[in-house]
Amino acid sequence: MKKYKVIGLMSGTSLDGLDIACCEFVKDKTKWTWHIRKAETIPYSPGIKKRLTQAGNTTAIGLLETHTWFGTWQGNQVNAFIKKHRLQAPDLICAHGHTVFHQPARGLTLQIGSGAALAAVCGTDTVCDFRSLDVALGGQGAPLVPIGDDLLFPAYDYCLNLGGFANISFRQQGKRIAYDVCPVNIVLNELSSKKGKAYDRNGALACKGTVSASLLKTLDSASYYTRKGPKSLGKEWVDKEVLPLLSKNKESIENKLHTYVEHIARQLGKELKGKNKHILVTGGGAWNTYLMERIQYHCESVIILPEPGLIAFKEALIFAFLGLLRYCNETNTLQSVTGARRNSTGGCIYTGKTV
Repeated sequence: MKKYKVIGLMSGTSLDGLDIACCEFVKDKTKWTWHIRKAETIPYSPGIKKRLTQAGNTTAIGLLETHTWFGTWQGNQVNAFIKKHRLQAPDLICAHGHTVFHQPARGLTLQIGSGAALAAVCGTDTVCDFRSLDVALGGQGAPLVPIGDDLLFPAYDYCLNLGGFANISFRQQGKRIAYDVCPVNIVLNELSSKKGKAYDRNGALACKGTVSASLLKTLDSASYYTRKGPKSLGKEWVDKEVLPLLSKNKESIENKLHTYVEHIARQLGKELKGKNKHILVTGGGAWNTYLMERIQYHCESVIILPEPGLIAFKEALIFAFLGLLRYCNETNTLQSVTGARRNSTGGCIYTGKTV
């Protein structure tokens, strides 16, 4: 039985901030157990949000500068987090990075945040760039969380994450299946910003609106929803297919939010099937009480909200775990999820310790 101390870092497309989770993992033969010791979210300042948002629209040199800057910034946040909570140095740091491009059909994916810079700042071995190998093997490079669902949360019929995008994970015919369902907070937050709010707390704005039947029909008719998995979504798809549609629509922001919440709930209702099935729901969208009410309305399964720490930091926990699997040279990316030619052990390791 071996114990590992790992710090996981997650920066999502909804740009809420950097999630940092100090986790302990214990492996007893083939079974893994886990515990989140300390965790917090470092909010992004307007300047950081702007720089990350514009990273894909700059020059090649500008993108590399942002890549290095973000890795260094993350390293400084980790050092401050360790000092603040009086933690021992971790065995490993695992960073998802911030997604700038994700176009697997073209063989492209990029999560910025230099692992080399992070390892150098922290003096700790660091794992990053989890998606590239799977994309090179013909896979979607996403979702990556499902192997963590499989090994750390086997008691649930579905694992649903409501972050920038909604993605689900479940076992089917002995295999773990997972895919992105639809955009969530990346759109809701964008609409909320038009009212001067970072997000729609508890769906308060959405509650004030009404459904636009024509807008809902158009949203529901997107060709992505007719495709079979493996499949994944990226910011580029939202920028091309969703935001222009909402921008041209003349409905009030409240009506757009109300309609989009209904759209999310309807799409999830089509995927979350079966009475007496148990759904573990995590991610920022789980705090949106109105959204959760509408999802429950459209599905027969039992929604389970875990303790707040897991709702907020499950992805940071699992990326810590994915990095640990990479460090132990064990499979951390599933062919059955991504559609790649084979399972793989993805991630780049940078040695931060003195050799």
